[in-house]
Amino acid sequence: MNIPKVVTVLVLVAVIGATTKAQVILPERGREGGMRDNVFGLGLAGGAATGVGISFRHHLPGTVSYEITGGIVKADNKTSYAIGGEIQFDLVRAPVSRFFVAGGVGYYYAGRGYGNELKGPSRVAVGIGGEVPAGSGFHFSGELMFTYFSDDTVLPLPQIGIYYYFY
Repeated sequence: MNIPKVVTVLVLVAVIGATTKAQVILPERGREGGMRDNVFGLGLAGGAATGVGISFRHHLPGTVSYEITGGIVKADNKTSYAIGGEIQFDLVRAPVSRFFVAGGVGYYYAGRGYGNELKGPSRVAVGIGGEVPAGSGFHFSGELMFTYFSDDTVLPLPQIGIYYYFY
């Protein structure tokens, strides 16, 4: 993995996204979240890049959001878990949609206590995404992330999520 190239891409994404505007439709007030509001979301997310499970999202005042996702399952003496994080930079926020660029990392584990059975458990990803309201404060999110696996595989993979937003 070429760390300087990954860092360069993430810095470029940050610079491009830093000059855009954004909003989120909030359930309580029936209005769009402003550029000066902190908005929080809880939900479920899944993808091969930045985690699977329960997800927390925080829209900071301005155009930056971050997300933390994690989940664990243990069945038949086999444990599987995933944890990841993502940063998003809004390109467009309209009353009915949000479009963003994102970068993130994730770690996935599957095994019976004798080590990780996955060949590429660590992941780094960069991509684009969108979000639309589903009603009553819920939003659907979808992303296409170009994902680098620690076994040197690179794949364009989708991610999905559903969130409930609140102040």
